[in-house]
Amino acid sequence: QVQVVESGGGLVQPGGSLRLSCVASGNIFGIMGWYRQAPGKERELVATITSTARTNYADSVKGRFTISRDNRKNTVYLQMNSLKPEDTAVYYCNAESVFGPIFWGQGTQVTVSS
Repeated sequence: QVQVVESGGGLVQPGGSLRLSCVASGNIFGIMGWYRQAPGKERELVATITSTARTNYADSVKGRFTISRDNRKNTVYLQMNSLKPEDTAVYYCNAESVFGPIFWGQGTQVTVSS
């Protein structure tokens, strides 16, 4: 059974940092990534990383967020620095099986507010 579990969200002041973690189990995963959905908006890409550590970032987070991955642990991280109120959203982990199916976590809330 595939499980994708996020952790690390919370409340942080503008300019602060948070680190999200996502553990995926039960399959072999290729691309893993983070997406986010703010209230009243569509889910959007934040960052992705392949099993060979090739990364892709949304323009809005380039230079502030860093995605990384531990293949032995099937874990992907998102280090978020210089957070802004507009980063407030539910952050979802996405894990794409090498056999095709895509799996999502339940989401973790990130709130940036003073």
